[in-house]
Amino acid sequence: MNKEIPVIDLFAGPGGLGEGFSSFEVKGRNPFNISLSIEKDYSAYRTLRLRSFFRKIPFEELRQAYIQFAKSERSEKDEHILYSQFPWADYEVKNEVFCKELGGANFHQSNLDKIISDKVSDSKMWVLIGGPPCQAYSLAGRSRLSNLRKNNPEQYENDERHYLYRHYLKILANHKPPVFVMENVKGLLSSKVNGCRIIDKILQDLSQPKPDGSLKYNLYSFVKNRQQKSLFHTELKKVSDYIIEAERYGIPQTRHRVIIFGVRNDINIKPATLKEADRVCLRDILSDLPRIRSEVSIRGDSNLSWSQTIKTITEKLGRHEKDHWLVPILFMNLNDLDDTLPTGGNFLNYSKGRPHKIVKKWYRKENLPGVCNHEAKSHMPSDLHRYFYSASFISMHKSVADKKSPNLSDFPKTLLPKHKNIDKERVEKTIFIDRFRVQPWDDPATTITSHISKDGHYYIHPDYRQCRSLTVREAARIQTFPDSYIFLGSRTSQYSQVGNAVPPILAEKLACVVADLLERWCG
Repeated sequence: MNKEIPVIDLFAGPGGLGEGFSSFEVKGRNPFNISLSIEKDYSAYRTLRLRSFFRKIPFEELRQAYIQFAKSERSEKDEHILYSQFPWADYEVKNEVFCKELGGANFHQSNLDKIISDKVSDSKMWVLIGGPPCQAYSLAGRSRLSNLRKNNPEQYENDERHYLYRHYLKILANHKPPVFVMENVKGLLSSKVNGCRIIDKILQDLSQPKPDGSLKYNLYSFVKNRQQKSLFHTELKKVSDYIIEAERYGIPQTRHRVIIFGVRNDINIKPATLKEADRVCLRDILSDLPRIRSEVSIRGDSNLSWSQTIKTITEKLGRHEKDHWLVPILFMNLNDLDDTLPTGGNFLNYSKGRPHKIVKKWYRKENLPGVCNHEAKSHMPSDLHRYFYSASFISMHKSVADKKSPNLSDFPKTLLPKHKNIDKERVEKTIFIDRFRVQPWDDPATTITSHISKDGHYYIHPDYRQCRSLTVREAARIQTFPDSYIFLGSRTSQYSQVGNAVPPILAEKLACVVADLLERWCG
């Protein structure tokens, strides 16, 4: 393994999988080289391109220009200024990162095949990674498509999103990589088309990409060490072996995803499995970030109007709700509001104090003076009241067993949303009764998904004094992206990029398993 192993990254998003393979080291060197990344979303492509550029240049040489860029508006003009200072790196990136849609009208399969052939060349060892977009596979996506299935079943069954993995399949058939890693959402295991589980079809196709059977792959789990070579089964309990529960492997998030490890069947070597790691909680990874406040979305925002708006929660409580057990705590907590906090900014210095060892190892290894992508969302006054109530609620539950975010049934009635699906007399029957969810300090976070781009209700910061939802940077830390990883595009796009990504630290652990197998194969 003295030569670099090319890695081809399809459906790359902002580059979580690729970052993991790029970060992996064995005996002081990284055997993997991200040779090609393809992503169709333009904002994610910009993020991907910037990170590729970052990896090309020794950081001490890049440091001053990169910090200047981080403190800028980070527009495309600012990107051009940065790239122009290192034209050789910019040239290499342009030949590595592409904004293209697989199967799109302007990117024919033959074009992709030629690029991959050029990148892989005569390498015996290379890796294909990536995962198709998951809208039709996710539980939320399937819910949104339910009306389409009911009203236009033919259009639903022909929805291209069910079959995006076939673009991945064509690469397997045409280029025969020794190994591949394919990631998707847990909902993939139960998603059905024409009454049949789509996972069965996907596994069958992946294990035999060519219809004539001339190319076969054994499909392995990264976490289950079973004796059989292939884990293709029709039983749901067996296909669930592909699920990786990220929190069991040191990721500060209860993220459960399907990740398949394919090994060409002429490689008669059984892969190792991931080793479980200590649990990492939010307090470990967020405490050093600058404290900021939310904005008020309706009235003119200012530090004073923000604190005064939250304090009107006392006026919202009805007379009979003044006896609610949490009300005295709410009144005391209101005195802790700090109306000198900023709402964030292009670049903020770290909080004073020694960061947790995990922060130093994972997030601040480049020793930047601060962070970007750390700006608070604005919220309606009524949501600020609910956020303040929810974070105060969780602060009173000291034991891990009791530390839970309140359900709507725990709310005073006057704080309940005015929503047609909420019956204030039968709140416990409400769908999504946990629609306001605080992320607890002393546990891993719940799954960061692209929904975080829409509102912050499921991602309330545990510090009631900040009274807000998580920032892009906090979500990125939960996803284990280093602070030097800058997300570009609109803030909504940044949230979506982070929510759709594979956690880089988890991807680094996958890369370790892949490298071990390839070394044993060619060693």
